[in-house]
Amino acid sequence: MTTAAEAMASATARLRAAGVADPARDARVLLAHAARIEAARVTLIAPEDLEPEIAERYDRLIALRAVRVPVSHLVGERAFYGRQFKVSRDVLDPRPETEILIEAALAEPFGSVLDLGVGSGCILVTLLAEMPTARGMGVDLSEAACLQASANAVLHGVQERARIVVSDWFSHVDTGFDLIVSNPPYIARSEMPGLAPEVRDHEPDMALTDGGDGLGAYRAICAAAPGHLAVGGRLLFEIGPTQGAAVARICEGAGFGQVEVLPDLDGRDRVVRASGLC
Repeated sequence: MTTAAEAMASATARLRAAGVADPARDARVLLAHAARIEAARVTLIAPEDLEPEIAERYDRLIALRAVRVPVSHLVGERAFYGRQFKVSRDVLDPRPETEILIEAALAEPFGSVLDLGVGSGCILVTLLAEMPTARGMGVDLSEAACLQASANAVLHGVQERARIVVSDWFSHVDTGFDLIVSNPPYIARSEMPGLAPEVRDHEPDMALTDGGDGLGAYRAICAAAPGHLAVGGRLLFEIGPTQGAAVARICEGAGFGQVEVLPDLDGRDRVVRASGLC
């Protein structure tokens, strides 16, 4: 039999050969998942022989990770803003960069929020969990994404304050929101081949790209957002790191008088905040 430590070392080498960015971390996380234990306990079982069923389960997980299936899809969840969210290949993986949008949204109070392109629900659910008096609506063109978002709303106890519907941006949306947020598809079609296989091959295409220059969603949302915001309302976008100036101009062209580009922790443009409709 093979010990857990030996299996993890072999898995790490296998993932490294496959080009996985952090093979040791992934090998550890997947071993914990295969053994159905917390990742912190992997060290405790390291000297022990792996039971055959655990070894077989682990081998399958490593084989899938070696062909670049994301760890989150293999374990079925991803951490975001201190909470675990259920994910699948039907939704975009929650990313640490999106927490910048959460911080910007929570910087001012709001009673109602609309999340355009709700996906896993990580933005909407987090905002409602952090703002217990607020109510929200989330929309997505994907029915599967809406189901995933609804499940996460239940998981985190905000389902009574969250309405999630299938909608093409504003087609089935109410008016009078204090806050509109969106992490829309912003990758240009020409940039898609350069994405990591975990993203390009395993996340939904419609959540990644608009099929054009990457700015189409911003144009569509800005054109309609003024009619759905309450007086004094705010619009917040996540953006790609080279899109700050372009998205700011789109917001200004839609009549927003106060537009600001906010950086992420690496100093790259990450969020555009717009308010002060003229």
